[in-house]
Amino acid sequence: MPEATITLIFITSFTVALSGAMMPGPVLAITISESARSGFWAGPKIILGHAILELAVVTALALGLSRFIASDLVSAVIGLIGGGILLAMGAIALKQGLGNATMPTAADGKAGRSGRVILSGILGSMSNPYWFIWWITLGTVYLIWALSLGVVGVASFFTGHILADFGWYALVAFIVATGRKVMNDRVYRGVLAVCGLALLALGVYFIISGVRFLTG
Repeated sequence: MPEATITLIFITSFTVALSGAMMPGPVLAITISESARSGFWAGPKIILGHAILELAVVTALALGLSRFIASDLVSAVIGLIGGGILLAMGAIALKQGLGNATMPTAADGKAGRSGRVILSGILGSMSNPYWFIWWITLGTVYLIWALSLGVVGVASFFTGHILADFGWYALVAFIVATGRKVMNDRVYRGVLAVCGLALLALGVYFIISGVRFLTG
């Protein structure tokens, strides 16, 4: 989309990834269990595995999708589909934030899938059906948007996405490993609510951009 900038892609990619990372799933469960057993550094190592897997996905998608970004129709579809998904994600995050969501502090009986912590990050990601759905839908849409700025845009998207994962899971690992209540439930719900509002705003932006391509 022509309105894309490096900074906008980075900030929105970070926000979208953070909202997804905060939702309970296999990687969160593994991070909690491994951090309780091995200490803080288990968290960053798990996300390193997660990042390796996602870098492979981003590279493959970028190589396969780059030929399609010139079409206004494709850009319109990107905006409408991506906007709809973001609105749904924003509504869920906002509902969680305004509800009784609690900061996860214990694993749900799911330990790491391998003695190697980094590998557990890869396997934990792949064991989550939502991860595949996210990349097939919103991840692909977002990557095509980033491709409008070339390699720099893709790098900005991936950097923002992974930094959100690293930041959140490092915080979770620190809380578990030290036993300190750095983030209470009220703060957790507040962050979710803010992310939800940001996703709703971004969803509207995507949809407006898509409509402009259809009517322009």
